[in-house]
Amino acid sequence: MTAKRQDRSSRAVIATVQRLESLERAGVQLLAKPGRSSDLSSTAAPEQAPVAPVAAAKPASVPVETAASAPRAPSNSNDSLAIIRQQVTACHLCDELASTRTQTVFGVGNPNARLCFLGEAPGADEDRQGEPFVGRAGQLLTKIIEACTLTRDDVYIFNVLKCRPPGNRTPLPHEVSNCRSFLDRQLSLIRPEYICCLGAVAAQTLLDTQIPISRMRGKYFEYRGIRVMCTYHPAYLLRNPAAKKDVWEDMKMLMRDMDIDLDKPAARG
Repeated sequence: MTAKRQDRSSRAVIATVQRLESLERAGVQLLAKPGRSSDLSSTAAPEQAPVAPVAAAKPASVPVETAASAPRAPSNSNDSLAIIRQQVTACHLCDELASTRTQTVFGVGNPNARLCFLGEAPGADEDRQGEPFVGRAGQLLTKIIEACTLTRDDVYIFNVLKCRPPGNRTPLPHEVSNCRSFLDRQLSLIRPEYICCLGAVAAQTLLDTQIPISRMRGKYFEYRGIRVMCTYHPAYLLRNPAAKKDVWEDMKMLMRDMDIDLDKPAARG
């Protein structure tokens, strides 16, 4: 088999796996054999109810479901972050992104983190260095994390897309869909207690909603038993410095929920 045919075969396998994972998330249990009159519409999941925020305070009598007890995203029993990273590196599902990227940008930080920061997509600096949030917006995120008495090594940082969109444009729907299985598998392995969504794309993608980010911040949502806080993206703060105070209020709310005292360094695990 030639190298070109091997590459096509690898791409076909990745596409098939991601398609099956997408169908499983949608509730499809069985696929009809060719020639039969049945179709997938009979097994499709009912329309998802609108996203509703969960209470900001944890009720004393009703324990909040944790990621450890939540349903796991579909993944291979031998899955690992290293395996997913290799598959991301080899992915060519989005022709434009694969042909214009310098390299893929997977994720960085503590694989057992209590808290994940989820952004939109890599920028030029991230595309060049292969690490998320290393440009000006990333430097601001680092300052926010440190103000929370944490370090980048304490948390896990990643993006919805693993490739830089040309010109830093907003990710297209099919690009988000193609990358979604990678995101869900990362979360399935890390099993964080909290996710902080940075910006509208991250928040709307994770929670499958079109609610504006301005209406989502300051509340808790839930995703597979994980408590989700949504706030403005650091890149937005660079353009609108006045919004920094809103983000800091969100972060203080998040740290209180995590039982982290901002007046003293957080205990390291």
